[in-house]
Amino acid sequence: MIWLLAALLLFIFQIITILFHEFRHPAKTVAWLVILFIFPIIGFIMYYFLAKEYTHRKKVRRKGLRYIPDPMHEGRRYSASQPNDELQQPDGVTKDSRLYALLNNIPSSSVTQQNEVRVLTNADMAYDAIMEGMEKAASYIHFEFYTIRHDKTGRRFQELLIRKARQGVKVRCIFDGIGSYQLDNSFLIELREAGVEAYIFLPPLIAFFDKRMNYRNHRKIVVVDGMIGYLGGINVGNEYLGGNPKLGFWRDTHLELVGDAVYSLQYTFLSDWYFVSGQRLTDSSLFPEHDNSGGKRVQIISSGPDAHWDAILEMYFGAITAAKKRIFITTPYFVPDPSISMGLKTAAVSGVDVRVIFPSRSDSKIVNYASKSYFEELMQAGVRFYSYEKGFMHAKVILIDDMLASVGTANMDMRSFFSNFELNAVLFDKETIQRLEADFLQDLKDSKEIKLEQFEKRPRMEKAKEVMARLLSPLF
Repeated sequence: MIWLLAALLLFIFQIITILFHEFRHPAKTVAWLVILFIFPIIGFIMYYFLAKEYTHRKKVRRKGLRYIPDPMHEGRRYSASQPNDELQQPDGVTKDSRLYALLNNIPSSSVTQQNEVRVLTNADMAYDAIMEGMEKAASYIHFEFYTIRHDKTGRRFQELLIRKARQGVKVRCIFDGIGSYQLDNSFLIELREAGVEAYIFLPPLIAFFDKRMNYRNHRKIVVVDGMIGYLGGINVGNEYLGGNPKLGFWRDTHLELVGDAVYSLQYTFLSDWYFVSGQRLTDSSLFPEHDNSGGKRVQIISSGPDAHWDAILEMYFGAITAAKKRIFITTPYFVPDPSISMGLKTAAVSGVDVRVIFPSRSDSKIVNYASKSYFEELMQAGVRFYSYEKGFMHAKVILIDDMLASVGTANMDMRSFFSNFELNAVLFDKETIQRLEADFLQDLKDSKEIKLEQFEKRPRMEKAKEVMARLLSPLF
């Protein structure tokens, strides 16, 4: 009897602990309580090591992730965001004063003025562009990816980085500990022996014991000489070229940027570099002057568990609620938080053309089930879903009317919104928006629309799997 009472008190203690720490996030609370009820002791141990709020960690409070550059260099980054009377304002956004104010008030994320933007559709185009850019490096290459494989594609990049390092170019690399967990030590040793500075962002073992296993650096950044930059959804590996036999053709989107926005990419990389290496870099070549006269406005938005704002979620929500005509979304994982779900439903009921393309072939069954658990209620409101049939849809793109587009690393899911370190580019010029729209319309041709009448007839077992996956989805 005493043992039973002790077990009950322990169980109640575990419940109270989760409620106390997670009351601000009801969805996460429910997910952890489900795990706790299924695995009473193991579930709490998992919570202790995986769910600790990142901003509560002593190391972050003491050291922080935010890089504070030399005032001269920060001034150059700031001046790049100041209005230029010779350039026209982005009409679509300035007409919506609330959205314009929101974007301008996101911390450390100003709209830069003079840029050139090139959309890189799929990995073959992106890899060629990135390698061509790195070949031209004269001073340094900053190279950061969530996943890099030790396969044919990974070795191509490795060989180029090593060759540039031996030519005297300063090469700095960051790879995420979870995303690149299969990367063997020999790959890193070869880089380091050639003079490349390579670091792992939160190695899995350290992250586990420091209770940060659930946080991942999902960013993809390349900066060459501070003059040209790349970001988007593509990592480094054979599967991104269609080398995965299960997923087949890999559909993705990346960007090449030249101009003021590269300062923001650089700032984000240096923040991550300071965290992994402890080095605060302030060399004048990091923020060089440029003579680019392109008139395309770009806003780089970074988000992560180290920040007080969920900046990308705020941007998505603000853009969705501002839409008047259309919302086009491509995403590999669709697990929206309640605000995004309500925003999409409200937009569709209001007559906005809301379409979402997601992959028919998923690399995660549980995420696929969680995604489908949202379809019925959203389709009933008028949101249209399309299953991409050509291969695996991995692009993270959102188009809002003709006024803005977003391309980056953040999926339309709660992991990207709250747990991952992410990076998106918000684009305002019509040329780039039209280019992304053309890709979206082509993707529609390669997709099959999910009809509500047929979807409602799916087996009960499928619905049960969706319910369970949705309960656990805040932890994905």
